[in-house]
Amino acid sequence: MLPFDTFIALALFAFVSSITPGPNNLMLLASGVNFGIRRTVPHMLGVALGFMLMIVLIGLGFGQLFALFPWLHTALKLIGALYMLYLAWKLAHAGGIGDAAADAMPMTFLQAAAFQWVNPKAWAMAVTAIAAYTLADNFTASVLMVALVFGIINLPCVSSWTLFGVWLRRFLSNPRTVRIFNLTMAALLVASLWPMAADLF
Repeated sequence: MLPFDTFIALALFAFVSSITPGPNNLMLLASGVNFGIRRTVPHMLGVALGFMLMIVLIGLGFGQLFALFPWLHTALKLIGALYMLYLAWKLAHAGGIGDAAADAMPMTFLQAAAFQWVNPKAWAMAVTAIAAYTLADNFTASVLMVALVFGIINLPCVSSWTLFGVWLRRFLSNPRTVRIFNLTMAALLVASLWPMAADLF
């Protein structure tokens, strides 16, 4: 069990890092606008549960694997950058709200869970949480506690971005306005790649 002050600090870190803008939240905002709450639920669950699993796996060994083979981490970053550019392209070319978007598909649970591994903000959050809030004398249990705290806090935070997107739908009934919104979200998603690009190059 984490000491109380460590637990509070972890909960605050989980809240701030989960509620602030990043690739997950930008995509959930756009999904809320384009698909509504019900069709975005798998995406939200994939983000929350996928990130929990990411924390556990990094804490229990994946981090050491990347330390031994740094090129694997670099390759993963490059794949992630290309995938995020693809997502931005899809978002920029998304249809309008309603019938025009009926054939479009929101991100699935598995896609959202897998996306955590190529999301630079998720990596920063997971590595920081493990480094700062785990206990050397009870490491495995504290890794699981960090993952649990993030799971409890992350889901409501990312869901709020989807709900904000759903709220925005009422103001985006004009197809041209939706187009501008989607292009803006696509541009912000590309801009969120800057820390990764700066690290790689």
